[in-house]
Amino acid sequence: MKIVVLGSGGREHAIVWKLAQSVSTKDIYALPGNGGIPNSVAIDISKFDEVKRFCQEQKIELIVVGPEAPLAQGVVDYFVNTGLKVFGPSQNAARLESSKIWAKQFMAKYEVATADFRIFDNPEDAKKRIRELKGDLVIKYDGLAGGKGVYVCSSETEALASLEDLVKNYGADAPFLIEEKLIGSEISIIGFTDGNHIQLLTPSQDHKQIYDGDTGPNTGGMGAYCPVTFLTDAMMKNMMTSVINPTLKGLQGEHLDYKGAIYFGLMMTAQGGKLLEYNVRLGDPETEVILPAMKGDLLQLILVCLDGTLNNYNMECHPGYFVDVVLASGGYPQSYAKGYEITGLDKLSKDAMCFHAGTALKDGKIVTSGGRVLNIVAHGENLAATIEQVYQECAKVHFKDLYYRKDIGKRNLQG
Repeated sequence: MKIVVLGSGGREHAIVWKLAQSVSTKDIYALPGNGGIPNSVAIDISKFDEVKRFCQEQKIELIVVGPEAPLAQGVVDYFVNTGLKVFGPSQNAARLESSKIWAKQFMAKYEVATADFRIFDNPEDAKKRIRELKGDLVIKYDGLAGGKGVYVCSSETEALASLEDLVKNYGADAPFLIEEKLIGSEISIIGFTDGNHIQLLTPSQDHKQIYDGDTGPNTGGMGAYCPVTFLTDAMMKNMMTSVINPTLKGLQGEHLDYKGAIYFGLMMTAQGGKLLEYNVRLGDPETEVILPAMKGDLLQLILVCLDGTLNNYNMECHPGYFVDVVLASGGYPQSYAKGYEITGLDKLSKDAMCFHAGTALKDGKIVTSGGRVLNIVAHGENLAATIEQVYQECAKVHFKDLYYRKDIGKRNLQG
């Protein structure tokens, strides 16, 4: 089978790497890919006609969609009558991510455990709500924002400044939510669904903020680990009852065509797990740990989702811990320079995994081309030892203005 993976980040590199355990690497293409993904082809994936032309020329049979933008733009719907299999939800179903407001209304309708919320399209009206909650709240832009349209606030001053930033970035008439702020530990649970059943991968924990100690602005994610050390069977049972099963009921109730990955961003509160957000694809950087942790065949898993027989699939995972540290360009998530040569990749141990994100090939050399540049991943039986191992690998890689957090996986260190 010949496969195309759409996207250019560490998530897509991890998908290609996992699929290459099922089919030959030469039969997997990444569009547009990056400097480290084999068979990367520089095609603009927002231009569906160009993607279709490439797939027809190469006799592609399966498209796996990595990022959210093509899903929100309707890539699955575009290919419905072409004979190609496309793994991902329809444009209508993708609103679970592309519209925070639609997603919250869906949660309310199907009694998914989540934070209380109100919808606004007028900053002046929102200021009244900010004062009522004394600024202890979360503001969310309605549309796609690359992980950067969420403002977690603790005071009126901070909330008003966040509101001003939202208006500056998205416009004075941009719709947004103000939510109750939930307190607890945030985790990611990602599953594969055929619309009627769901199979969950290993729960993981992302580290979203730029600096150690979870400080500074939100990024696309500075690292992740799995499995989550504090998650008990009782917690998982509660989340199945209060979040995951009601979501499946909603997919069926709304007649959504959803055959793809689904991401549950959850806050583990004193009252149990509550849903913060859906993503309609694999998370990044969570994918870089949960796919290595997955023991089974990814291609088989995708195909049973597409043919509606997911309930017959047996999900298995490798024992031990997986830790991913993102090596970023200095200045990210604000402005940063590109084009710096990356050295030391040949020094990584054979057991370490390296998934490229913001890299490019220039004159035969790997150079930086994005904010999040590389994902270095280690696997071990003990979490503390695995963390030590991954940082030993990180120290081998160099490029100008390189930056990474030094505390990935240490929040709940045990085991």
